Amino acid sequence: MIKHLFLLFFLGYVFCCSAQDGNICDGPYLNYKNGYGIIKLIDQKGKLVVDSFPESKKRSYEIVVHFSNHKNQDFSVLLRKKIEDEKTVWTAPDKIIAMSDIEGEFEATRNLLVKGGVMDSAYRWTFGKGSLVICGDLFDRGNDVMAELWLLYKLEDEAREKGGNVHTILGNHDVMNLSGDYRYVQQKYFDNAKLMQVEYATLYGRDTELGRWLRSKNTIEKIGDNLYLHGGISPAILARKMSLDVINEVCRPYYDQGHHLENFSDTSLRIFFGRDALFWYRGYFMDPRASQSFVDSTLAFYHAKRIIIGHTITDSNIASYYEGKIIGIDVNEHEGHSEAILVQKSRISVMDKDGKVRPIIAGPANSVIE
Repeated sequence: MIKHLFLLFFLGYVFCCSAQDGNICDGPYLNYKNGYGIIKLIDQKGKLVVDSFPESKKRSYEIVVHFSNHKNQDFSVLLRKKIEDEKTVWTAPDKIIAMSDIEGEFEATRNLLVKGGVMDSAYRWTFGKGSLVICGDLFDRGNDVMAELWLLYKLEDEAREKGGNVHTILGNHDVMNLSGDYRYVQQKYFDNAKLMQVEYATLYGRDTELGRWLRSKNTIEKIGDNLYLHGGISPAILARKMSLDVINEVCRPYYDQGHHLENFSDTSLRIFFGRDALFWYRGYFMDPRASQSFVDSTLAFYHAKRIIIGHTITDSNIASYYEGKIIGIDVNEHEGHSEAILVQKSRISVMDKDGKVRPIIAGPANSVIE
């Protein structure tokens, strides 16, 4: 009996410590109403804090992201004057770091960006004219989604001031959150929405700063000779013979409807949000498997050399497939795996969580899905 009581006490202590160790802060969430910006956040004590400012003074208002568990990691963000849709095709810089499926794992992402020289410990861009690419999935599973969103928003501005770029490409989890599919959302975010007296669905609406920013993003981009996206280019998409610019133009107005294909009045658009979508397709790894000739024809049509994707974890990622023409970069951040690729002209290497670089390996022809 004593042993059982001790075990219960020990488990309760561990649970309590774990809860305290995690970041209880959330936000800031910023929406606009009647000419004002309204800020809501959950502070270091788990309490709701509300503030506002005239929208005309947006450029002088500073967003502060807090961490209850690492107060020395707080950072501030200046709001931008205007959010514009991203362009699709870019000239390649001398160096690119690409990663995917960060899904709210802020600590691992922060560490990787610091070790990789993308930013310093004070969140200042240090990558010069280089580019950071996120191949989708910012939302769900992790504990610090908002912190990740604000960090990318901040770095995007700073990078461009230095001649660099941050490319945030949408994945399936991002479109799910914009369109009402919340099956993987952590309970923390629903509880905090309730505390803020709003519905979770409104947190990234069209009247919010980050909602507008997310809707400016693409589903696919071409940087130099490489295509960057979340899932892959399916036969159904390639059969449309649409340019990358047109694909993004077609998809962007419907991010809010991605979970409601039955509401698409133009049924031909459903293909861009169903299982063949650029952010859902898994045909490079799962049956029916894409053939080498199909991959070759895809690259030929888009005048590219490689397709770089996240979305699907295999037992060998990060690795190259299909004669080096498909690069899979999804690793399980939630289990402590944190890696990215470093692209330097035609050379692609793997960068680990300590910033060490090694050659990329060739994955097996028949990859096993974890």
